[in-house]
Amino acid sequence: MNIKVMGPGCPKCAEAEKIVKTVIAETGIDAVVEKVSDFQEIAKHGVFSTPAVVIDGKIKCVGKVPSKKEVEGWLK
Repeated sequence: MNIKVMGPGCPKCAEAEKIVKTVIAETGIDAVVEKVSDFQEIAKHGVFSTPAVVIDGKIKCVGKVPSKKEVEGWLK
């Protein structure tokens, strides 16, 4: 599983990345988390508001920090 957390590095982006990594650690899911901060790369995914979470190429969240429960649901 490939998970991309997109954003320039603001506090909300850092929080989104922390939540994703926490859920992965707690569930033991085999996933690679990549932080994407390049705006051109973010735009290539069709994301124009951050933070955003993309899992295996599918946009799951844009413009907000996801809850732990939301992330757990996406990873099942």
